Amino acid sequence: MRKTRIAGAFAGIAIAAIALTACNSGSPGAPAGGGDEGSDEALWQVASDVSLDGSPTFERMTARDGVIIGVKNDQPGLGYQDAATNDRSGFDVEIAQWIAASLGFGPDQITYETIPSANREQAIVNGDIDYYVGTYSITDSRKQQIDFAGPYLITGQGLLVAADNDDINGPDDLTGKIVCSVTGSTPLQRIRDEYTPGDTVEYDTYSQCIDQLLAGSVDAITTDQAILAGYVAQRPDELKIAGETFSEERYGVGLEKGDSALKDHINTLFNDGGDIWTALFDRNLAPAGIEGSQPTADE
Repeated sequence: MRKTRIAGAFAGIAIAAIALTACNSGSPGAPAGGGDEGSDEALWQVASDVSLDGSPTFERMTARDGVIIGVKNDQPGLGYQDAATNDRSGFDVEIAQWIAASLGFGPDQITYETIPSANREQAIVNGDIDYYVGTYSITDSRKQQIDFAGPYLITGQGLLVAADNDDINGPDDLTGKIVCSVTGSTPLQRIRDEYTPGDTVEYDTYSQCIDQLLAGSVDAITTDQAILAGYVAQRPDELKIAGETFSEERYGVGLEKGDSALKDHINTLFNDGGDIWTALFDRNLAPAGIEGSQPTADE
């Protein structure tokens, strides 16, 4: 039986006019840690005396007295690492911190590993990371190797083009065009399978695709619109989103296959933590023009 005791009530703050209210002790949905790195605004406190029977992942975390989390580092608003300070920020990073805190691990006990999209499943299978939070779409093929908690965000695939591009307004306009995405991504495979681009090129990171787009070497970048909006927010005079979304992507937390205790804990955390989710969304994604509401975690 899983038992979680939260020490104390969480600090009251107001973010985007949201009044956060304390959750009851004994629930993994109770708040348990801080905000993004360097922030004075605490949304939760770190849980104490956490027990998660039947979770091999939690046993590894406890034995090493720390958690290793797989993340992205080049997605503004989601998973981003500042090159000058090495600080990490974004919705996914804070979701990862929230989970860690609910398991009893504070910021100084977290190790982040930047894992390219193509290597995510293997990193989880090998035990190189404890869980992965980084725009990780839940798919049946991935669920053959790993499990997911969530979804914690639903978005859709979109296209990013140069601000002065009037030729591309959706995926049907990609005929004869060169499209860039990252190796191992669901959006890249969908473009190849369902549409007729002139060519596709792939890199380990989206920032490499951004460089190619700005240099005129590719015509469009495709991935989830939540990711694309972050790049537009950084370079509004150079980039724009072309058209509407044309898929549904359900972001989940990648876990070791069969670790149902950890999956259930995270799903309960999400479903009981609506105020925290909304505060994180408003802080990280809403400023880039992204709209959304919290989905039910039902994996």
